[in-house]
Amino acid sequence: MIGNEGATPDQGGGVLNLLVSNPDRLEQELCEKIGDAGFPCVGAKSALARGMLKVLACHSLISAWDDIRIHRELMAWAAEYRKDPTGLRSFAVVFEGPDDLDEAAFETAMWERIQSFADKDHWLGQPYDDRVSPDPDDPHFSLSFGREAFFVVGLHPRASRPARRFAHPALIFNLHDQFERLREEGRYERMREAILERDRELAGSINPMLARHGDSSEARQYSGRPVDEDWRCPFRDPRAQ
Repeated sequence: MIGNEGATPDQGGGVLNLLVSNPDRLEQELCEKIGDAGFPCVGAKSALARGMLKVLACHSLISAWDDIRIHRELMAWAAEYRKDPTGLRSFAVVFEGPDDLDEAAFETAMWERIQSFADKDHWLGQPYDDRVSPDPDDPHFSLSFGREAFFVVGLHPRASRPARRFAHPALIFNLHDQFERLREEGRYERMREAILERDRELAGSINPMLARHGDSSEARQYSGRPVDEDWRCPFRDPRAQ
């Protein structure tokens, strides 16, 4: 397992990755992507506007170098949410590279990182959020880190959907519970319809992979790559055994 050699403590007690040449630039580019008038996700826009978007700059999507650091931040993000579960928020991991992965290669690398985070969650004795399923074939599947369920949105330079196209590979983690709260408040469907309409305006069509939680497994949506009915998720959480 790779540790934090080549890294140094930051002022907040975390770890800065010295392999990332310009972490501030990566954060700025993502904020500009989300803040662009054409970007369809109004939830991410709300998180950005309210200062509830946290961005972690990392080295490479195809490397395990930052996996411990990312998982630690996911656990902290989950704990902070439990203390104050108000408002929309997102945790984004932006990787400096590689920038030449096609959709299939991005999907493979994305699931390798996610598998690593899940293995660490299991090793630390974190229980799976029992409001969701750990089985990626189950329509009620979601990831779980730090006892909270997460949905992931992947971005990368060669994405076929314009909304998923970004200069660097990125994984945006959204808490499942915040969407359940929106449903309880009667706000979820309005937000979903707004996102779908904005996506149609941007791409000329609605993303065919989008589905409501419980209708089909959300694992099919994470990478942004169109997949058919025969697609099988490579992820297996050790806590599902």
